[in-house]
Amino acid sequence: MMEQRTFAIVGDSRGIGASLREQLLASGHRVIGVSRTGVQRPADAHSSAYQSLVFDAVQHPCDLSSFASELAGLVYCPGTLRLKPLRGLKREHFVEDWEVNFLGAVQTLQANQKLLAASPSASVVLFSTVAVGTGMSFHASIAGAKGAIEGLTRSLAAEWAPKIRVNAIAPSLTDTPLAAGLLGSDAKREAAAERSPLKRVASAEEVAGLAHWLLSGQAQNMTGQVLQMDGGMSRIR
Repeated sequence: MMEQRTFAIVGDSRGIGASLREQLLASGHRVIGVSRTGVQRPADAHSSAYQSLVFDAVQHPCDLSSFASELAGLVYCPGTLRLKPLRGLKREHFVEDWEVNFLGAVQTLQANQKLLAASPSASVVLFSTVAVGTGMSFHASIAGAKGAIEGLTRSLAAEWAPKIRVNAIAPSLTDTPLAAGLLGSDAKREAAAERSPLKRVASAEEVAGLAHWLLSGQAQNMTGQVLQMDGGMSRIR
């Protein structure tokens, strides 16, 4: 029988975080979800293994020590998707993207390092974007913030080894509520798919599946990596 372990997902109310929550519950684990809106799931066999906390982890450090004695994994999902030319970006835009994507992750990890260290082995999963490694127009603010996430991933992987693994996923445009404005019509979806060598848009479930694997025992030898789940956009021309 699989051992039940406790995982925390910050930003589990929708998109990749919601898909990952369901995958972890289906695998028999306990999940603590943190979001600004909270999650009301239908009653099912997994109900007792899930706890939804209403909390703004961007504005305040999210210390989960009142809800768990240890964490086998922590995933930080909040992000932004602000696409503007540099001349259209104001200082407050850069600050907001930095706070949501980077500082929110930093303070969440600081607040829960002891819980991760209390686990026999633990895994952290963060999110970057294909636009960090592949220059794309109008991505200056988000690529800057996510570039910091990639640096954080490698630095913490070194600092927290060997007990805590730290990895990041850098997807291309993914079918989530955050990307609804870019995928809101058949024409937009077709144009987005055409930019990918695989001629498709990734689903939230697919990206969550990679995060699920990084949290699992099958990824015990993976740390300090930024995995490009981008349909080949960063490698193929």
